[in-house]
Amino acid sequence: MHLDLSGRTALVTGAASGIGRACALRLAAAGARVRAVDRDADGLAALHAAATGAGTGAEAAAATGGVVGIGVGAGPLAGEVEPYPLDLTDLDAAERAADGVDVLVNNAGMQLVRPLHEFPPEDFATMLTVMLTAPFRLIRGALPHMYAQGWGRVVNISSVHGLRASAYKSAYVAAKHGLEGLSKVTALEGAPHGVTSNCVNPGYVRTPLVERQVADQAATHDIPADRVVTDVLLTRPAVKRMVEPAEVAEAVAYLCAPQSSMITGSSLSLDGGWTAS
Repeated sequence: MHLDLSGRTALVTGAASGIGRACALRLAAAGARVRAVDRDADGLAALHAAATGAGTGAEAAAATGGVVGIGVGAGPLAGEVEPYPLDLTDLDAAERAADGVDVLVNNAGMQLVRPLHEFPPEDFATMLTVMLTAPFRLIRGALPHMYAQGWGRVVNISSVHGLRASAYKSAYVAAKHGLEGLSKVTALEGAPHGVTSNCVNPGYVRTPLVERQVADQAATHDIPADRVVTDVLLTRPAVKRMVEPAEVAEAVAYLCAPQSSMITGSSLSLDGGWTAS
């Protein structure tokens, strides 16, 4: 899909890998100056190298998750990626980082799979800080500029778990359900100012976060890791494969396009039919 974000500034959290990396490259390909936020400075450096050296379709596909024809195409990026090392638990710094942005992509996430009665309270609190409180602070920091210019796009990378629950994921499900509500309130308040706010809700995406989750699920269900994908992760979707990061990035790009200006307060499912069943 053609998208022109020339002259726009975007901020993507969790940009060092997975979905965030794909989103940063996709928005930069559309001409945006992207603030790539992550606590992983080495990952941000690798992202910057990919952004400045994405000269072939194969390199671009590798950078955005392996889906040729989706995301970044051949040739240099029209925009640029600026590494912005930041730990989102520093909430004041997170809010400052969002000042002046036109497009905000709240993507950073964490996962821990444990039964409720064994879930460490400190981990529960940290996960809600990163995946719910930090997005609130980022939105709070971004809206004054968006309101002043009469245009803005907030895209929250939620999950199928923002619409459905799964056992052993109390913090993740709680955070994503809260993010859905935050996104809808942002949509209602932002509408008079030309600002849209939506969620993108993928199923299991082929990312380092999910790869780490496979080991957790294997331990929780007491099955070999190679059975987790087929017997646990993909039992509910009708389409029996994982989502690629570049597919999520293209959905984000669509929500930033002029053609989507009437889409706000919505949740766009990329779940292979999971929520249809």
